[in-house]
Amino acid sequence: MERRTSLFDNGLIWFGAGVSLAEILTGTYFSTLGFGKGFAAIIVGHVIGCVLLFLAGVIGGKSRLSAMETVKSSFGNKGGLFFALLNVLQLVGWTAIMIYDGALAAGGIFSSGHWIWCLVIGALIVVWIMVGITNLGKINTVAMTALFLLTLVLCKVIFFGGNTVLSQPDDSLSFGAAVELAVAMPLSSLISDYTREAEKPVTATAVSAIVYGLVSCWMYVIGMGASILTGESDIAQIMLKAGLSVIALIIVVFSTVTTTFLDAYSAGISNESIFPQFKGQYVAVAVTVVGTIGAIVFPMDDITGFLYLIGSVFAPMIAIQIADYFILHRDRRRTAFDARNLVIWVIGFVLYRILMNVDLPVGNTLPDMIITIVLCVIAGAVLH
Repeated sequence: MERRTSLFDNGLIWFGAGVSLAEILTGTYFSTLGFGKGFAAIIVGHVIGCVLLFLAGVIGGKSRLSAMETVKSSFGNKGGLFFALLNVLQLVGWTAIMIYDGALAAGGIFSSGHWIWCLVIGALIVVWIMVGITNLGKINTVAMTALFLLTLVLCKVIFFGGNTVLSQPDDSLSFGAAVELAVAMPLSSLISDYTREAEKPVTATAVSAIVYGLVSCWMYVIGMGASILTGESDIAQIMLKAGLSVIALIIVVFSTVTTTFLDAYSAGISNESIFPQFKGQYVAVAVTVVGTIGAIVFPMDDITGFLYLIGSVFAPMIAIQIADYFILHRDRRRTAFDARNLVIWVIGFVLYRILMNVDLPVGNTLPDMIITIVLCVIAGAVLH
């Protein structure tokens, strides 16, 4: 009988997803809002993002389908392939960005060449992938316990190290744009790839969303606090100045591996929707190799444009899935294309890009998704 993941396993997986250099680095952007507004933006964005994460996870968990297989339920057997392809591309991008960030930070601690650290991190991710999602329990327990303790040390250095406020608020980032940066992380996480393996899918989804939300907020606050209190956005340099060289290196390398593993794994699972003859595990290894090469070759210092692109693609897609599953109870997997939903998605995508020019206090994702869901319900009432 196939082994199912426990609530503890799922919690650990998403703890690992939350403890991320990319999230700490994104948190540094919030320093321009100041502590109060920055913290509020982090909380609002994560509440929106994690509610969406939970709903998407319930769909996959209850139907025992991967994230991209659930997309076929709304867009048709062939229509879903378009999103699977987009998803594989965004996950290759995420894999490269995470390896790049990890190697950059590790290189700031022990300078042995950016490409060497890319290769080391890439190799460890391959090990994680080959161990497999259902066998990661003990390895993840050890890694997460170490990361938890080390992140506490990092908090102590930043918030209780006698630092004074060195960064003053300015108008370079609006509150709504900051909310959107907080929404984008959970929005891009394909939780169904993991909840479909859970013993108790709905409870596991709730545990995963809550754990991820809390830990991700924590990472954002560390990044924001580091930038405000030290004037330094390079986490590795902060830890180096505090004399935490070895500890810093462990945090950097393992947080990168445990997070990036999820991106590469999801890319492999998504690819099974496009090319079922290729096993997801091996495709995940190939994605890691491509991501490692990308991290070595290309500069990836500013990912805000990438985060907004993810939002514009996946916010209306998830909105349509939520409308179809929870309200309209439609399943279009037996059809090739669902033209109606594809048209609504295009409208949602364009609307998101338009809303990017409007400063809304809740960001772009929530209003875009509400409008998209309303369009789906109206279309369902008019076109039976």
